Amino acid sequence: MSLSDYDELDKRIIELMCRSSQGSYRQLAKQLDVHPTTLIQRVKNLESKGVIQGYRASIDYMKLGFEFMGLVSVIANNVTTVQAEIARIPQVISVFDVTGDSDCVAWVACQDREEFSEVVKEINGIEDVKKTNTAVILNIQKDPFSYIPPILGEK
Repeated sequence: MSLSDYDELDKRIIELMCRSSQGSYRQLAKQLDVHPTTLIQRVKNLESKGVIQGYRASIDYMKLGFEFMGLVSVIANNVTTVQAEIARIPQVISVFDVTGDSDCVAWVACQDREEFSEVVKEINGIEDVKKTNTAVILNIQKDPFSYIPPILGEK
């Protein structure tokens, strides 16, 4: 499926849900100027298609004390197995399957440098990991969890 498979109302629902899914269906329907039943049906349809995959709070990891973050680029022999093992590590926020010099990149969040060092060593200790290269995140200028796709044709 592509963006062109969704009509204007679906796109407006997606954008509104990206901004905040905290309101009731009645409140969201009022903002969209549609009947709540229409909104509920559309949301259920988007969920069944896998477009909307869940609802959760947007968390500021830094304010919780996870101030030591980094990106660990990994070169591996068996990429699929290695990615699955990395994803099981609690401090790993995300694992990206990438092209280029690395086979995958893990986004890691820790409370201090010592914990970060332990996680990098754990990744290096996974069977089939050949090499890692780590970049410490100094600041996040644009949070990926606040990304809202320009689905309404806006730039």
